[in-house]
Amino acid sequence: MSAHRHPRPTHYGLLAELETPEALIAATRAVRAEGYCEIDAFSPFPIHDVCEAVAAGKRSKVPLLVLCGGVAGAAMMFGFQWWASAVAYPFNIGGRPTFSWPAFIPPTFEILILFASFAAVFGMFALNGLPRPHHPLFAVPAFERASTDRYFLLVKSSDAKFDRQATRDFLAGLGAAEVHDVDH
Repeated sequence: MSAHRHPRPTHYGLLAELETPEALIAATRAVRAEGYCEIDAFSPFPIHDVCEAVAAGKRSKVPLLVLCGGVAGAAMMFGFQWWASAVAYPFNIGGRPTFSWPAFIPPTFEILILFASFAAVFGMFALNGLPRPHHPLFAVPAFERASTDRYFLLVKSSDAKFDRQATRDFLAGLGAAEVHDVDH
């Protein structure tokens, strides 16, 4: 009888554990300066300098999704009103033309806002990868302290510059108390 071999879990990244917010700020800037792009930081409270360093060069796709959702909703509503009044049920009321577009503007605007709002909410969920009941960081026992008194910097293995040993040595050289492996 042969034993089943489980595939080795894929590596998610390396997590540097830091003791102070200043150390996290310095480490985040150093990692960014070194050329790493796929990074994330975790702390018990928001740190403005860290947020700027982590998001440097990244633009959100949510505004584009909102624009597309709004335009699609407006076009759909305007088209539906045109079809209903000029094609499916043309009705002459007081000599007014069947395609009387000024009357279509308020419902079109309302649907534009509705679809843009839905695009914002569902686009944000999709781009954030939600719902996600389990994240690979939850398997690192030390990460429980991220909400109390520790600061963590994650370098993802999907980064083009990522090399497991070189990145580990680099993070350790930044003053990390410990560098943890994070597996999927």
